Amino acid sequence: MTHGYQHLKRLCLLLAGIVFLMGLKKADKLILPGKDHMTWYKGAIIRGDSTQKKMALVFTGDEFADGAHHILQKLKDLHIKASFFFTGRFYSNPSFKKIILQLKKEGHYLGAHSDQHLLYCDWIKRDSLLVSKSEFNTDLLANYKRMENFGIRKQDAIFYIPPYEWYNDTIAAWTKDFGLQLINNTPGTISHADYTTPADVNYRSSEKIFQSIINYEKNSTSGLNGFILLLHIGTDPKRTDKFYYNLEDLLIFLEKKDYQSVSIFELLK
Repeated sequence: MTHGYQHLKRLCLLLAGIVFLMGLKKADKLILPGKDHMTWYKGAIIRGDSTQKKMALVFTGDEFADGAHHILQKLKDLHIKASFFFTGRFYSNPSFKKIILQLKKEGHYLGAHSDQHLLYCDWIKRDSLLVSKSEFNTDLLANYKRMENFGIRKQDAIFYIPPYEWYNDTIAAWTKDFGLQLINNTPGTISHADYTTPADVNYRSSEKIFQSIINYEKNSTSGLNGFILLLHIGTDPKRTDKFYYNLEDLLIFLEKKDYQSVSIFELLK
């Protein structure tokens, strides 16, 4: 991986955090055919049934996987099924092969997160695409080709999280044309900021991240019902305050609040 790519990705992640923390000004709420109470935004499902005490933990991964062993162990200890969305680079990294095989063996959902972690659209002018449909399809196809090496079929991984969790209506439509359903994390907490480092302007400590989850659960009328809570399977070494070490406490908190943590497929089926 080149220094130039790492710098570009770091900048994109920084912008992603800033944009997301500004919040969604408006969320389009539609009804999923055959199932009520789901929340959609720009063609993607961003929340499951908000009347049911079910939620999904999702982990994305690209170049880091330092939290994998700890995450796997805590999920196993507490009998929780989670969902993991990896880039093609992650699936093709020899160092991560055992992790992927273990996740599959233990029955966790494995999905795609773009082969090369592309930035689909402009941060400011969201409707301005930075990729063509051909580039989108080629990249996504490559991601699924790498997944096939682990016996993960497209029909078993129909939910797709966009890279940087950034997309628009066109990307959602292209995803549908590809035979998948675009999803994204539920806004309201800052769980996604677990990748930030102290040098970032959008840095959030693990304590603040955890507190944001507690506060949202307490103050929202629907709590964390239907939530898609996004975390990362690994983060930059510059972040020493690793949120995944709080996973057990988070899972116990959710259990005490009577939430059932399920796979993304179970949440949205």
